[in-house]
Formats: sequence, C-alpha cells, structure tokens
Amino acid sequence: MAKSNPYAPRQWQPHEKPMLPGSPSTPIHPTKKRIAFGLVGLLITLTGALSNALVTANLTNLQGTFGAYSNEIAWLPAVYVMGNISINLLLVKFRQQFGLRIFTEAFLLLYVLVAFFHLFVNDLSSAIIVRTAHGMVAAALSSLGIYYQIQAWPAKHRLKALAIGISASQLAIPLARLFSSELLQLEEWRGLYLFELGLAMVALGCVLMLKLPPSDRSKVFEKMDFVTFILMAPGMALLCGVLSLGRIEWWFSTPWLGICLALAVVLIISAVVVEHNRKNPLINTRWLGSGAIIRLGIVMIMMRVVLAEQNSGAIGFLQQVGLQNDQLRGLALAIITGVVLGITASALTLKPAHFSWPIVTSLLIMMIASFMDSHSNPLTRPHNMYFSQFLLGFSSAFFMAPAMLLGIGSVVTQPKNLVSFVVLFGMSQNLGGLIGAAMLGTFQVWREKYHSSLLGDQLSLLDPNVTERLSQYSALFNSQLGDSALLSAQAVAQLQSVSTLQANVLAWNDTYLLTAGMAFCTLVWVLYRLTRQRIITRRQQQREAAAAQPISATSASMEKQ
Repeated sequence: MAKSNPYAPRQWQPHEKPMLPGSPSTPIHPTKKRIAFGLVGLLITLTGALSNALVTANLTNLQGTFGAYSNEIAWLPAVYVMGNISINLLLVKFRQQFGLRIFTEAFLLLYVLVAFFHLFVNDLSSAIIVRTAHGMVAAALSSLGIYYQIQAWPAKHRLKALAIGISASQLAIPLARLFSSELLQLEEWRGLYLFELGLAMVALGCVLMLKLPPSDRSKVFEKMDFVTFILMAPGMALLCGVLSLGRIEWWFSTPWLGICLALAVVLIISAVVVEHNRKNPLINTRWLGSGAIIRLGIVMIMMRVVLAEQNSGAIGFLQQVGLQNDQLRGLALAIITGVVLGITASALTLKPAHFSWPIVTSLLIMMIASFMDSHSNPLTRPHNMYFSQFLLGFSSAFFMAPAMLLGIGSVVTQPKNLVSFVVLFGMSQNLGGLIGAAMLGTFQVWREKYHSSLLGDQLSLLDPNVTERLSQYSALFNSQLGDSALLSAQAVAQLQSVSTLQANVLAWNDTYLLTAGMAFCTLVWVLYRLTRQRIITRRQQQREAAAAQPISATSASMEKQ
C-alpha cells in the first residue's frame, strides 16, 4: 500500500481553513472545549514568559547565590534573549514542514527537559549554557499560546483571541516579582527552577490531553536557509551581548565590546546580502525594506524603548533606594491590574480599520506616566508610583496586538513574508527591550555623574547648611565613636552618601523625562503620518469623483437623446 503524501493539501471547509501556513485549522468546538483551549493558551504563554521573568526579577539574589559580579550575572538574561531571537528564524518553517503536532509536543518536551537540567546547574558557566537553550525552546511557546487562544474564540471574535494571546506575556515580570521571594526561600535559586519545571510539566500534560487541530504541511526548508541562520544567529547574539553588557562594562573602555559589535555588523550584513539575492529568501529584505514596514518597525522599537522605563526605570530607582521584591508587591499588583485592563480594552476595541489609534493612545499614556514619575524624590516609595505604573502596564498591553496586526495584513496576502514578519516583530520586542535598558541605563549613569559634580561643588565647609548637617551626623554617631577624627570622617562619609543618593534621584528623574520626550516625539510622528495618509486618501477620492463626473454627464445626455 502506497504511503500517503504528508504534504498533500487537505480539503477544508471554508470556516476551517488555516489563516496562515503552519497555523492550525479552525473547526467549530463546543463551548467547554473552547474554554479549555483558552485556559491552556494562557498557561502556555505564561509558562514561556515566566522562564525569563523569574531570572530577570531576581538577578541580585542570583548574583549572591552564584558568587558572581554584576557584569557576570548580566549574562543570564542576555543569553536567553540571544537564543530566543536567533531561533525565531527557523521556527515558522519548522511548523510548516513538520506539522503542528511535532512542533507542539517536541518543543514542550524539550522545555521540560531544559527546566529539569536547570536543577543540576552548580556554577554560572553551566547556568549560562542552560539559559541559552531555554531561550531557544521558549521561543516556540509564544506562538503556541496564540494558536490555542485562536481555538477558544469563534471566527467573528478572532481578533480578541489574538489580542489576548499576544499581550498576555506582559503579565510575566510583575507576576515574577509578586511571588518569587517565597520560591527563593525553598532552595535558593533551585526554588525558581522547581516552579518552572512544575509549570512546564503541567503545560505539557494539558497539550497532550488537548491537541490542536491539524494544519497543512509543505516542504519549505532550503539549504540556503541554514546558511542565513549560521550568519544571522551569531550576529544577532553578539549584538544582544553588546547591548546587554555595554552599560555595565562601559561602552568606550572595554575592547571586546567593539570587537563583538564589528563582528555582529559583518555577520548581519552578510546574511542580508545572501537573502537579498535569493529567489526564495528566508527573510524578504525587499519587503522589510519597504517604507511602511520600516516605519512600523521604528514605532514598535520606540514604544518598547519607552516601556523599558517600567523595569529599568521605576524598578531600578526603587532598588536604588534599597527596596527588594517583597516590598514591591503592591507595585506589581498595580502593574498586573493595568496589564489585565489593557488586554481587555484591546480585545474589546480592536477594529481592522483603526489599528493605529490604540498605538496613539498608548503613546499618550506612556508620555503622561513617565512625566508623573519624573517628580520622584529620595522619599518616593512604591505607593507613590502605583498610578503611573498602572498606566504603563495598561499601555504595554494595549498597543501590542494592534502593532502586530498592522503588519500581519500584508502577510495574509503574501504568506511567504511570514518568516520576515515574525523576525521583525521578535526583533522589535527583544532588541527594543535591550536597546531601551541600555539607553536608559547609560543615560542615568551619565546624568548621575553630572548631578554629582554639581552637588559636590556646593558641599563647602564655608556653607553654614553643610556644617549644620555635618554636626547632625556627628551627633548621630557620637555614642558609637569616641575618636573625634573618626567621628568627623564618618559624618563626611554620610554626607557624601546622601549626596550620591540625591544625584541618583535627579538622574532617574531626567531619565523619566527622556522617556516622556521620546514618547512625545514618536506620538507626533505617528500623528503626522496618519494625517498625511488621510489627506492623500481624501485627494484620491476627490480625483476619482472628479473623473467620474464627465462620464456620468455624458451618460445622462445619451439617455436624453
């Protein structure tokens, strides 16, 4: 008996046909099964997103556990993004050629195995290797969560499914800050990985019990795809390493950063040249180089840079004044509330004709929230930032689905651009986050040095306010130190410490103003583009109406004759 061709196209009912190659078909499910698909989709999305969030939210604790310096522990989130952004080049074609079942079960099983091997990591080097593998495997879970959400909603509400599936990952970092302190008390860092392993095993069990409907398969891999991957993947990895470590090692004083950046540029340009001259490219450089796609990519990167104010800005500021995760739970709850409301609002308001306006609204909210945070002082605590961080949480979820759907329309009409769009969206989110953290962190350090120099110039013993403050500090330590010289030195050290803290607070305020300014500039540019597009459309309609008038007049005269 002849073996059936796995790549033969299936006969689909009109409502079952997959939206894109490699995506599942959409049969009609009973209500209970739809609810199950929705819950499993949320579980899978959070499982993939929490793997990096748990590490990012606890870098300080992990640094102590591994006995590492700050520049060494920073490699953990960096290599995760390296693996995640690189493997996206091949995942779409893997689904298309090998089918959803192998994709779903194989990657979740690999995820469980990687989480299991985390438990046997005993030093930083092995942890870095395992985190790289984890980033590669976790990249598959984001799209898998979206596919499960699509099954949970009928065709007329499918945009709601996309809004939930795309935006739910924004819950990961505030959730990690909410409960990770208790996990660390179990077996230090192994408590985090035990939780991650348990979550992955539950997700695997759910996927094995509730399988996605089948999809069409096609033989899409070409040998040159792997040449592009071999060039692009290490290039992007090196770029991620430079962005992650640049502000810690410092950009202009560490030779290896320049070497890595030069290699990254050479490798990425080589990959682009290879793809530009291919008949069937893995990455469609001509499509990515079109004006509309470039503008979309810039807007998405700028929004991700501005949103870095939440994790690199507000959280960094509060950690600067000495707060830990267990003291930031109220702030995490405020962010979670904002994200949930943002997802809800996005799902309820998504309309194909108005995808740009949620982006405009999000930029306006980001600008207001950043401006509110720019009035911080050394006594600012989490409760003072609840509303501003709630607004940032809301905007982070509200813009994601419209931003992705703005570009996916041309992908539906040209499925060959699917890999290119996935690469664009993944790069805008991953690289945008790294660029945002690097830019804001560098700017904060620069402004701190500036404010420290200004404050230092004003700390003169000729100033009665300075001498009064030194006297207060001397009185504070008088009962502990009997030596007058030591007492004076301690008072000076205390004053310098307070001055440094004040300089850092001023620098963070400048950073918040920077993000507000960036949001404002992006907002003005988006509004300009929308206004220009509306004017062009209106002029075209007027020309068409004017051209139609002579024809209608001629027809009327002929009818009279």
